[in-house]
Amino acid sequence: MHLFHISDINDNIAQLNIEEARHCVQVLRKRVGDSLDLVDGQGFFYKGEIIEISRKSCLVRILSKKEQLKHNPDLKIAIAPTKNIDRLEWFLEKATEIGIDEIVPILCTRSERKRIREDRLQKILLSAMKQSLKAYLPVLHELVDFKTFIQEDHPEKQKFIAYCNDDQLLHLKNVCKKGESCLILIGPEGDFTPEEIAIAKENGFRGISLGESRLRTETAGLLSCTIFNLVNI
Repeated sequence: MHLFHISDINDNIAQLNIEEARHCVQVLRKRVGDSLDLVDGQGFFYKGEIIEISRKSCLVRILSKKEQLKHNPDLKIAIAPTKNIDRLEWFLEKATEIGIDEIVPILCTRSERKRIREDRLQKILLSAMKQSLKAYLPVLHELVDFKTFIQEDHPEKQKFIAYCNDDQLLHLKNVCKKGESCLILIGPEGDFTPEEIAIAKENGFRGISLGESRLRTETAGLLSCTIFNLVNI
């Protein structure tokens, strides 16, 4: 099933954005009267029928609507963007497929990447949502300084910071509670600094381990996402 993303519906009529319309009309050769499967990223799938097309525009009449119930509590991962942006994009794609609600890129002391292209990353999330047949589009926040983010109010019931070099840390799988929302901090290559770890703990974050292996940033993020979803099966 090929899904098309829509953001607004007025009087049961939706318009595909330029990229979606171009793919629908010029690549897939859809015509007036053809049916489409649609998703709004807010939890709903739709059945629609094309009523008007041009090279860069496609209007669809909504015929039916179906909600995708959300079973797991919310998961937010704050992660330092990787030097090689392909690795961050891989994380976003796979985490969306597995199940994640919010991603916050954080700028840490040891971060090697200081900028990201949010528009490109947003496209990665949208494509992964459609490919995995999910109805919820993860929220991608703006890049934020670590200390600023830590000191904000966070409503999640569980708050963890994953880091290395501490044999006393319990593994995430042993402390993550089923049915409770969760925020997990994942640092850059080289890990969080001792100061960052201390500030996080002062603000209610609990230190956790992701195992004995030294993981790349994107691997640590995806492992955290996987553990959370397995706990909540």
